[in-house]
Amino acid sequence: MAFQIGSALLDACVLAVLDKEDTYGYMLTQNVKDIIDISESTLYPVLRRLQKDNALTTYDQPYQGRNRRYYRITGEGKQKLDTYRIEWKDYKTKVDRILFGGMNNG
Repeated sequence: MAFQIGSALLDACVLAVLDKEDTYGYMLTQNVKDIIDISESTLYPVLRRLQKDNALTTYDQPYQGRNRRYYRITGEGKQKLDTYRIEWKDYKTKVDRILFGGMNNG
């Protein structure tokens, strides 16, 4: 069974990958695919939106006679990622409580 993935979770995963190192689109897709079933055609609009929101920047680097576009998280992106991490912990705790510990009636 697959859970529905919202755009905020997808954004958080992309930013988390980029927080470790700059990378190019195909490699980024492969890293995110380890967690979420996603295609490159789904990822590129996410990257454009994050770039428009100043959460990431791009730069080109030559590779085998062509330019490869790399993505880099910005300071704003790091702040956004920190917020996502805090919200995820809270969300995960609540879901875990329901799935594994029962409802809290108090």
